[in-house]
Formats: sequence, C-alpha cells, structure tokens
Amino acid sequence: MTSTSQYYTRTAQMLHWLMAVIFIAAWLIGFYSGNFLSYDIDGSFKGQVITLHKNIATTIIFLILIRLFWRYTHPVPQLPDTMSPSMKVLAHLGHLALYLMLLALPITGCLFSWSAGHPAPVLYLFEIPHLVQDNPELLAIVKPIHIYLSWFAGFLVIGHIAAALKHHFIDKDNILRSMTRHEK
Repeated sequence: MTSTSQYYTRTAQMLHWLMAVIFIAAWLIGFYSGNFLSYDIDGSFKGQVITLHKNIATTIIFLILIRLFWRYTHPVPQLPDTMSPSMKVLAHLGHLALYLMLLALPITGCLFSWSAGHPAPVLYLFEIPHLVQDNPELLAIVKPIHIYLSWFAGFLVIGHIAAALKHHFIDKDNILRSMTRHEK
C-alpha cells in the first residue's frame, strides 16, 4: 500500500530507528562476545555480555510484529520516479530480506539459547517460554545458522545504510528524508 505522502508516519519512523539501534547494538554485542570473549578466560563476564545480547535482541521479535502490522495497515511513500523499475524491485527485495532477517535472527537466537539449555530473556523483565528443551543435535544446527544469518543481516544493514546515503547525497531524492521528517 503506497501513499501520496512523501514521508513515513511518525510511528513507522520511530519503529524503524528504534529497531535500527536495537539491531546494531545487539549485533555488535553478539559479535564482541562471539569473537573476543572466551569462557575459559572471561567466564562470567562473557555470560553477562551474552545475557545482555539476548535481553536486547529478543525485543526485536515483538517490535517486528508491531512494525509489520503497522507497515501493512498504513501507506508508505512511493519510491521516486527517477528510480528505474529494476532498482525499485531491488529496493523492495532488500526490504523484504531485512524483514525476514529481523524475524529469523531472534527466532534462531532463541532456538540456539533453548537448545543449549539457557533462557531467552526479554529486557531483564521476563523470559520467552522454552519451545524446545536442551538439545545438542538441534544446537549443532541452529548455532551456525544464527551466526551465518547474523553476518548476512549485517551486510544487508550496511547495504541499506549505503543505499540511503547514496539517495541522499548522490541522487538527492527524498528517500532518507522520508524516514527522518514528517508532514507539517
């Protein structure tokens, strides 16, 4: 559903930027704990960092559901007429891939956590109920999937940022402003 407005709604903008901050923070914390910390050396500190990662990242499950509902019940700005049809298709595919990653990453993260016998906490307030029990066979599958998806999602986000900056500084169109400003 597209709109004649050149801006996203304030709610869509807030959800976008909140999720961007949460995703980037969770990604960086996950990268740090997975690549620079060791249970042999850092023990409980690594556990605390991973717990922080999970408490932040699990919020994406709830926010993406709200965002998807909002996205499909509220019109979005049209892409500029200066974009070629193939670029518009790529833009839509890129957004679809981002939405899929924002669903797949926290789901595989929860499966990773549960299959390792750990909880999936949300903002230190509650835990998502275990849908699977401690399961080393499942862990051997979901752990690498979660890691590979995180790399793919990281590259998607970098591409998304690069495309927004290209639109703003090179194409000088309204793409970036549509997510930072609103109707007066």
